[in-house]
Formats: sequence, structure tokens, C-alpha cells
Amino acid sequence: MAEKPKYTPGTPAPKSGQYKVVGPRGGDRGREVTSTEGHRLPPAQKGERYVLDDATRHKRK
Repeated sequence: MAEKPKYTPGTPAPKSGQYKVVGPRGGDRGREVTSTEGHRLPPAQKGERYVLDDATRHKRK
């Protein structure tokens, strides 16, 4: 199984959905954040990154 891409804090979210917070070695931190496409991912602790866990389907108005 291919590894999911990891996104750094402050980068624009490539898709809307819930992003799981992972540690520097890829371990689950037990937190998720919700972000919409194009908005920057929020700050995180040193070494933490985000992995898209559940993409959301929505239409822009």
C-alpha cells in the first residue's frame, strides 16, 4: 500500500476534508483538523504534519 502524502502546517489544503495530525515518524497523534480546499493548514507542534484522512464532497457557490 502506498504511503499517503504528508502536508506541512501553513501550506494550502489540496482538498477539503479532515486531516489527521501525525508525528515526525508518522505516528498518529490522536487529533484531526478540518480544512477547506485552498485554506492554509493550521500551525502544529514541531515536526508534526497532516495527512488527508477523510475527503469531503461539497460544491462552491
